[in-house]
Order: sequence, then structure tokens, then C-alpha cells
Amino acid sequence: MMKAALYIRVSTEEQAMEGYSLDAQEKKLLAYCQDVADDVEVYDIYRDDGYSGRNTNRPAYRKMMEDIDEWDILVVLKMDRIHRNFRNFIMMMDDLNRKHKDFRSATEEFDTTTAMGRFVINLLQGIAQLESEQNGERTRFVMEEKAVKLKNTEAESRTLGFNPPYGFGLSEGLLMAVPEEQDVVRRIYSEYLENKSLAQLADGLNRDGLRTRRGTRWDKDNLSTILHNPIYAGYLKWSGILCKHYATAPVSVMTFNEVQTLAASRSRNPKGRKADLIREEDGKAELVLSNVDEFGDF
Repeated sequence: MMKAALYIRVSTEEQAMEGYSLDAQEKKLLAYCQDVADDVEVYDIYRDDGYSGRNTNRPAYRKMMEDIDEWDILVVLKMDRIHRNFRNFIMMMDDLNRKHKDFRSATEEFDTTTAMGRFVINLLQGIAQLESEQNGERTRFVMEEKAVKLKNTEAESRTLGFNPPYGFGLSEGLLMAVPEEQDVVRRIYSEYLENKSLAQLADGLNRDGLRTRRGTRWDKDNLSTILHNPIYAGYLKWSGILCKHYATAPVSVMTFNEVQTLAASRSRNPKGRKADLIREEDGKAELVLSNVDEFGDF
């Protein structure tokens, strides 16, 4: 019997689509292993909830590849569940081949041991990437139009359709503050302005038992995301367009700009010594890209 790693994934955009939920995928894969693939037994199920297939920055995917020596075959419901990027798929297949691991899709028939089978897989992956990029183009167009038209009020603030980040939640579709998380956000901004590095910030938060919303440890990447997202200063951002929201913001625009200035000043690369600052004027706001040595008053 071969040990099977079952991989399931759903992106934020797909979460509401019938048949794409993680539970639906898991149910179908388990049924496949029980009724069709009688030569495999489940080693583990790796679930990535709310992650795009266009890159490999997915915790469950990375854990699965770290465990590659423990299983014999990777099983997915469809190929687009594992990757929507042709190059990443080819790199994964190279890794599997080097380790003599098999790959199987529960709903697509192909044989990875033959040249024709590998050609079909590459062709299907190319089509999947094309579809993903076209969907991305349509999404960007719709989101940009939505960002331009969005008008929030003090009575209610809506998002641009994305899941609210750490520090915020939704109540009946409206953006709301999560006080205990915003306390952590304020601490992150405050300690960063005390000249602590991202590594020092992460160590302190993890040492105090604080975790991200996903229950993972703090690191440089998720801290950098919080420090550069204008939502924490009262603005939603899409493709350079700012939309005011009226949920409680944990930091002021001034504090946000101070953090951007400090982050830019720490860059050793001259090209990185620039920052997107929020400039408010006549009831409107915009992002202004400024050189660290040429900051004006905002």
C-alpha cells in the first residue's frame, strides 16, 4: 500500500463556490481513496484555507513538501488545486520525480510515467495558468472600479470584498474593530518606532504567547504586512486607491507615516529608500511615493 498525501486548497474568491469548499474536497478525496484507489492509504490531509494557487506561500503546502519522505503519492481533486502557475507546477513535479513520488488527480486521467502523459499534464497546467491570469485581470478591473465608487460613512463601513485582516472583523457585512487584536497592532507600531527590528518584534510577541489569527507564530513577513497596510490608519487600499473607512483604527495617519518613513530609512538598497505615505487634503486622501530624504509634511 502506498501512503498518500491528500492536498486540498481553496482561495478566498472560491470559498463561497459550491464544490470548492475544503470539506467538499476532502470528502471526495477520501471517497476516491476508499472506492477507486484501493492501492493507497491516507498518510495525512493538508488543508490550505484562503490561499491562492499562484504561488507556493501556503503553510500546508510547505508542510506537505517538508514531509515528502514520509509519503509515496500526492493526490489532489484537480490539478488546479495544487498549482495555478506553470513554472511552480513543473518545479514540484521535478521534486516528486527526484524523490520517486507519484502524483495523481482524482478527477483527471493521465499517466506521469509516459512522455505523452507528461505532455498532457503540462498542457493542462498551461491552460490553468491562462485561466487564472485572465480571472486575475477581470478581478483587478472590477475591484478598481469598486474602489473608485466605494463611499463609506460614519454609520457603516464596507470592505472591498476581501476578508478583513488582523485587527478587524465583519458584523453583518460591515467592517468592525477587534479590540484585543488592535491592542497587539498598537504594540507592533509602537515598538517598531522604538527602533526594534522585525525579528525583535516577532520574538517578543511569540515569547508572550501571542499568535496571529491563524494561530501561527509571528514572523518578519506577517509583521511587515501589518506595518505597511493603511487599513490600520483608517484607509482601505486597492491598486494605489485609498477609501476611507470608519471602523476604529488602531493608529493615526501620522503614526502610520512615521513607520513608513522609518522602514524606508532602514533599507540598504537606494531603490528601497522610498515610502508610500498617506496625504490627506480637502477631505480626500492619496498615497504619495516619497524618497526618504525628501519627506515633506503630511
